[in-house]
Amino acid sequence: MPAQDDLRSRLPYPTQFFPEVGIIAGAMSRAVMNGSIPQITVGLVQLRAGQIVGATYHTVRQTGLLRKAGETEERITAVASWRDAPYFTDAERVALEVLEAVLTPNPFGERVPDELYARASAHYDDKALWSLTLAISQICFFIPVALIAKPIPGKPVGKNYRT
Repeated sequence: MPAQDDLRSRLPYPTQFFPEVGIIAGAMSRAVMNGSIPQITVGLVQLRAGQIVGATYHTVRQTGLLRKAGETEERITAVASWRDAPYFTDAERVALEVLEAVLTPNPFGERVPDELYARASAHYDDKALWSLTLAISQICFFIPVALIAKPIPGKPVGKNYRT
């Protein structure tokens, strides 16, 4: 296994080819960070997304951001087993459940059934539900980047790609 300093991404930083990516990423972040849902909830949802798809870059990044925000190791670690972990609020649980419904195929019907939507809307108003939807969209936008380009986990944005 290569040392952290020996890791290289598969592709170079994308903005040299597509400067719009930085504009899109910034706009998505501003939309998601509108204050209608706690930033911690966004981080938990995006960490779980990284875990589900097996994106080391996202799991390392979101874990670091959650730590920086003051989250406990118990909560960060328990995201993978949130259903039976005692550390999450009902609102966080339903946000994680919505994320899992979006990312997990359901051979028996809708991924986000009316019953789940109703439980989510009991905790979040329309703006907050849109914010949750956009937080999921934001991480889904970057999942292919992590899985195909393989930015270097733990490196700052812009320094996590080969030159």
